Amino acid sequence: MMAPPSDRFDQLRAAVITLFDGSVAVVVTDPSRGQPALKAVERPAVAGAIPARQTEFAAGRAAARAAMAQIGIVPGPVPAGPDRAPVWPKGVIGSITHTDKLCIAVVTPVTNIRSLGVDAEPATPLDFDLIPTICSAAEQAQVAGPDLGRLAKVIFSAKEATYKAQYPLTGMLFGYDHLDISLDPSAGSFVATFLKPAPPFAVGDTLPGRFVQVADHLVTAVTIGQGMPEGA
Repeated sequence: MMAPPSDRFDQLRAAVITLFDGSVAVVVTDPSRGQPALKAVERPAVAGAIPARQTEFAAGRAAARAAMAQIGIVPGPVPAGPDRAPVWPKGVIGSITHTDKLCIAVVTPVTNIRSLGVDAEPATPLDFDLIPTICSAAEQAQVAGPDLGRLAKVIFSAKEATYKAQYPLTGMLFGYDHLDISLDPSAGSFVATFLKPAPPFAVGDTLPGRFVQVADHLVTAVTIGQGMPEGA
């Protein structure tokens, strides 16, 4: 029997907290349920969007404000910038991810963390037609075998989380070929290496990350600390 949503969300929250360095607040919300009204400055981001997208967006923002409250910060609006990335209130760093089943917001005060990224995906194998688009030949060789689809999904999610973490620092849009992911499945960890520059990150700079599969979802996370990038 499948666990009730509240139990599954508690499992997710507890697991996601372990993926980050430092103290973070994590809130998981259900986008299929009614959500608090968006703040006025948040509404333009989904004006004209289909109802499902509006609900998903509202669930993510509600999770973000609840996470702020957990760490003693007065919950503020999180509008989307022209690039659609979240614009966090002063003194707050965060990341939001959505699937059709849940929204996760991770928030921390500005302390020793410069940026963070989180990505959640259904724990299903990556479509085999997409693997060559997302994974390089070297990455495909790394995960070749019976678990190819599952581990390729981890690589995809790791690249998404890394992109989210680097973007506030670089403001740079790039594709999957910008990063190489080296997985350690037994440790639930990965290392993302820049194959192309994204200042302040140079070719060869690395960002460590972690991943977990819990409650039918794969979640990946990257934390960028004050001392990075350092290279490897």
